Amino acid sequence: MKIYISIDMEGMPGTYNWDQEKTDRASVRKVMQDHVSDALISILNSKDSKAIKEIVIADSHSGGDNLSYDITELDPRISLISGGPRPAYMMPAFDNSYSMVFFLGYHAGTGTLKANMDHTYSNSRIQKIWINGVRMNEAMINAAYAGYHGVPVALITGDKALEAEIKNAMPWVEFVCTKEAVAKFAAKNYSSALVRPLLDTAIKNCLAKQKIALYQFAKPICLKIEFHSTAMADVACLMPYTKRLDGRTVEYSDDDYGIIFEAIMALVTLASTAGI
Repeated sequence: MKIYISIDMEGMPGTYNWDQEKTDRASVRKVMQDHVSDALISILNSKDSKAIKEIVIADSHSGGDNLSYDITELDPRISLISGGPRPAYMMPAFDNSYSMVFFLGYHAGTGTLKANMDHTYSNSRIQKIWINGVRMNEAMINAAYAGYHGVPVALITGDKALEAEIKNAMPWVEFVCTKEAVAKFAAKNYSSALVRPLLDTAIKNCLAKQKIALYQFAKPICLKIEFHSTAMADVACLMPYTKRLDGRTVEYSDDDYGIIFEAIMALVTLASTAGI
């Protein structure tokens, strides 16, 4: 058994806005390290631990420089992917050799009501994003990439607004709620003494499951992104085979979800070069 863990920051218990990360980076790194450590300890203490060959953690928030390498000291089977930019963004070096995926500290999609730090990939560039007409968040985009490889997402932790989105899209997923938004940049963070045992139970449930459903899209796969400005859409359309739908919205289609997955970051990166 191999477990892949992709981590973000905005859904971690103890975080509430991006200024906190700039002014109190040590505290934010600590709450992220603590939450991931709690998950790893639950995995390693489970009755299924001996069957686990490898646990790979992808530090997937911002520059991928949040977790300390010290986390690998918990067990020789743990590896940490850090740094960026990199291929496959929040799912680097992922393939079909994994048994299941965990998303820790994830958040609701852009435009979600009462969601702490809601955004999808880029708060400053993406206004709305859809795949096959479904409004997406990062967890769903990444889960479909796992499903593309035939690997299920078993566990997600994050805020209450994300929980509602996930229960709609992937009702089979074990979800651990870490906080609830008071506003976009304010949150009621739950006690770690409450979250920790919930996480432990959820992980044990995941490891005990014989079969978990895959999150996938039917072909053809159509990606639509509404950017914050027409200038961003202008430069996004420099990518071949991109179709302009209106002033701020572009469309990109392919039968291969792996291409769609990489196209999202390519379009967003192009958009970052534009003025507003």
